[in-house]
Amino acid sequence: VQLQASGGGLVQAGGSLRLSCSAPESIFRLNVMGWYRQAPEKQRELVATVTTGADTDYADSVKGRFSISRDNGKNTVYLQMNDLKPEDTAVYYCAYGVERLMREGVAYWEKGTQVTVSS
Repeated sequence: VQLQASGGGLVQAGGSLRLSCSAPESIFRLNVMGWYRQAPEKQRELVATVTTGADTDYADSVKGRFSISRDNGKNTVYLQMNDLKPEDTAVYYCAYGVERLMREGVAYWEKGTQVTVSS
């Protein structure tokens, strides 16, 4: 196991959750980190990425509501999710890779964490 994701759960619409993911230093310091999500019967979607230089990028569906950050001292990436909506319900996967390839769905990820937003 290389990626340890946590922080999912059940929350009401309008609420917040923060996901965390730790990785070995050898992976964390060299790679873009990001979060994908996959809802039932839908394709996996790249939600957010953060480069080693802390540049961030977001899917249009989460801009203004989600914030990705990385703590290089703790080798941990976070996804702060605010104003959650039922359509945010999905399994969220922490991932790493090359940014250009991650946009094409090519990345390394492991077991995700379930986020469920009730209306």
